[in-house]
Amino acid sequence: MRVRVSHEIKLTFSAPARSLHLNLRLTPRSFESQYVLRWRVGVDLDASLKPREDAFGSLMHALSWHKPVEAVTITAAGEVQTSDAVGVVRGAVDPLPADMYLRASPLAQANAALRELADSVAPGETLARLHQLMVLLRAKIAFAPGFGGGAPACEAFALKKGGAADFAHAFLACARGWGVPARFVTGYRVAETPGEPTEMFAWAEALLPGLGWVAFDAVHDLCPNDRYVRVAVGLDANDAAPVRSWVNAGETATTVSLRVEQAGAQGQN
Repeated sequence: MRVRVSHEIKLTFSAPARSLHLNLRLTPRSFESQYVLRWRVGVDLDASLKPREDAFGSLMHALSWHKPVEAVTITAAGEVQTSDAVGVVRGAVDPLPADMYLRASPLAQANAALRELADSVAPGETLARLHQLMVLLRAKIAFAPGFGGGAPACEAFALKKGGAADFAHAFLACARGWGVPARFVTGYRVAETPGEPTEMFAWAEALLPGLGWVAFDAVHDLCPNDRYVRVAVGLDANDAAPVRSWVNAGETATTVSLRVEQAGAQGQN
């Protein structure tokens, strides 16, 4: 599938900021089932974005601004050719050892309730257990687009409501509890039904013997296919956040406009 993305994020400050620092993880990388045809990230300030690769292998752009500013608009746009690899991720940049993704992280820690859920999955082959985990999470948590992602997995599980990031955090906590390396992923997703997304999507990846890294979307109970564009990874959402800002100002209001669509039938695989 040929996926077209147009993403705009506007940060407005309650008082003019005297300085501004941004880390942007908004750029996908090519790998075996994903090829970036064109992509551009920009800001409406007279400053250059400095590209780099973070510790997890994600592409990042950094900006430092030291003049008064009342607002900044960030844009990311481009096209990506994807194919359905049934969730298997091959050829992606992966600089860290797998054991790194066994570490507990602030947003993906299991409490007693999540451990009980993980223990309720019948013993067996790891892939089958992870699929069953997705089924259980979907039954226990109501999907609320735009909700959550900034609190630990146990809180969303207790509330029985969460966004895509919350589902991913709960999945990670359970998988790591089984001794399965698992990591958080942000990206874009073409919806099956009409309606524009209001945020980037999130899912998880787990490392399976013989298969390598495999993606799991517990919100939709499936392994991501050609509707998904993988952008950044980390231990949890803090590592893969599309925008991290440090502002010498008061409150910050965020406005997002996002369009993710199939670019045309002629681009399908």
